[in-house]
Amino acid sequence: MSAILDRIRNFFGQNDSSIGYIQAKKLAGDKNPNVRKELAERRDMKPEILYFLADDPDPNVRREIAKNRATPRQADAVLANDTDDEVRSCLAEKIARLTPQLNSIEREDIRIMTVEILERLARDQVPKIRQILADTLKEVADAPPGVIRKLAEDDELYVSVPVLENSPVLTDDDLLQLISSLPVSEKLGAISRRPNVSADISDAIAATNSKEAITNLLKNDQAQIREETLDQLIDQSRENTMWQKPLVGRPRLSSSAAIRLAEFVADKYLHILEKRRDLDSSTLMRVKKEVHRRIESIAPEISGEAETEEQIDDELNPVQASSSNAHISLAAARRLEREGKLKAGDISSALASGDRIFVNSALAVKADLPIDIIEKIIETRSAKGITAVAWKAGLPMRLATDLQSKLVGIPNADLINPRSGSDYPLSEVELASELAFFTD
Repeated sequence: MSAILDRIRNFFGQNDSSIGYIQAKKLAGDKNPNVRKELAERRDMKPEILYFLADDPDPNVRREIAKNRATPRQADAVLANDTDDEVRSCLAEKIARLTPQLNSIEREDIRIMTVEILERLARDQVPKIRQILADTLKEVADAPPGVIRKLAEDDELYVSVPVLENSPVLTDDDLLQLISSLPVSEKLGAISRRPNVSADISDAIAATNSKEAITNLLKNDQAQIREETLDQLIDQSRENTMWQKPLVGRPRLSSSAAIRLAEFVADKYLHILEKRRDLDSSTLMRVKKEVHRRIESIAPEISGEAETEEQIDDELNPVQASSSNAHISLAAARRLEREGKLKAGDISSALASGDRIFVNSALAVKADLPIDIIEKIIETRSAKGITAVAWKAGLPMRLATDLQSKLVGIPNADLINPRSGSDYPLSEVELASELAFFTD
């Protein structure tokens, strides 16, 4: 391409890179498209030359005009209707990047024309072009409201979701209108992940009964949720158990909400309530009493004996505090196994979320081993030992590898990996022998 420019310069006797208007006009009509393309890339061209090239028969020339920031907006308006998708894509990238400076444009007619181009591109039939706008404008505070609303309503999730989740241009009125007309849970979820969700928006999301959107809302620490709305969601979380973890972790949880959650929340989430530092001492004491009551109610299930008559102190001592969740998790694992609901996926999910107490309990129940054997294997960092436990528990080898890495802490270089993608690489004799080493 530089050779073409050299030819241009030599032809006109130019010793520098500048090209005069008459010369540029002749080059704009050159039969060689590469010459015209070279001209289209230049930012020192007169606007009328660039405007002329916006109608060039070669799409490569028009693409360069679309990219060129020196191109007059009138030419950009022509290119917004170009038949070549790539030309419009190049234009979308340029115009979207110019949007933050939109209000600083002195000429009102140019500002209006720029907005009209954005509106045209926001309606483009090619999703990729709309996506370019969405990705670039999603956090721009000065983006035209009409363009943002159009992108937010887009049927393509990769266009609408970034805007719904991030755009500061969308007002509460916009969002309420969108929520009332959005049956798609992914879009509702995007709104619930927005920073600083207002209480009105939270009410509207809660009213949709979208499990995914409400889960995202509860996970959003910046979302404002009225106490009445939160109480309703707490009641519904008895059935929609996926809400329980984000509920117990909500900031500024009221005393009544914390106590109610302690009555029924899944066993593995009780320790989150116990460790909250924002609850007053009276509330924390009532939460701990509720936790201990639940431990007492399942004590026969843990030990196989009748409930002890030992009195429970108002405050759990350090030993009780550290062991209470282990007792509850073990009882919960036994109950799930008895009901046929303790699956490999549950163990995998608990492992991924860092719930080591439940993982240990589930392994003990599935493998029919004492919990202290599981803990001993973990303490000795035995890759073979935990693999043997997974085998006895009837778990897939891939999960055994995850247990080595995430539970026991085996380095990647020392992991025992599946054979043929999914098989245990050790024989049953080897695995049984490894278990015997820890149990005998």
